[in-house]
Amino acid sequence: MNLGDKVKVHYTGTLNDGTVFDSSDGREPLEFTIGNNQVIPGFENGVKEMNLNEEKTIKISSKDAYGERDERLVVSVPRSKLPPEVQVGGHLLLKGPQGERMPSVIKEVREDAVLIDLNHPLAGKDLNFKVKVIEIN
Repeated sequence: MNLGDKVKVHYTGTLNDGTVFDSSDGREPLEFTIGNNQVIPGFENGVKEMNLNEEKTIKISSKDAYGERDERLVVSVPRSKLPPEVQVGGHLLLKGPQGERMPSVIKEVREDAVLIDLNHPLAGKDLNFKVKVIEIN
C-alpha cells in the first residue's frame, strides 16, 4: 500500500492473555487512510504491508500502541468538582487543553479528593490484532 490509500479492514484486538478488547465483528469494517495517523502506529505499519484479502496477526508493543503508563497522569481533583455519585472504576470523559477528548478512570475516591487516571486504558499493554484487508482504494 502507498501513502494516501484508503483501506478497510475487519479486525479483532486481543491482549496477550487472549482477552478481546475490541472487534469489528458485527459492525462496519474499520476504514482509514494510510499516512493520516488515524490509527495507532503499530496497526498502520502492520496493515500497510498487507494485500487485498490477506489475513494476518499483528503484534504491537505498547510503545507502538498507546504508550507506556505514566504515573504522572494520575491526578488528584477536588471532590467538590465531581458529581457525588462517582465511584472507583467509573469512567469520565474529560476535555483536554485543545478540546480533545480524554477518557479517564476513577482510581480512588477520598473525602476531599478523587484520584483520576488519565492514561489510556490500554497504555502499557502489548496488543494483538487479527486483521483481514477487505478493500484498498
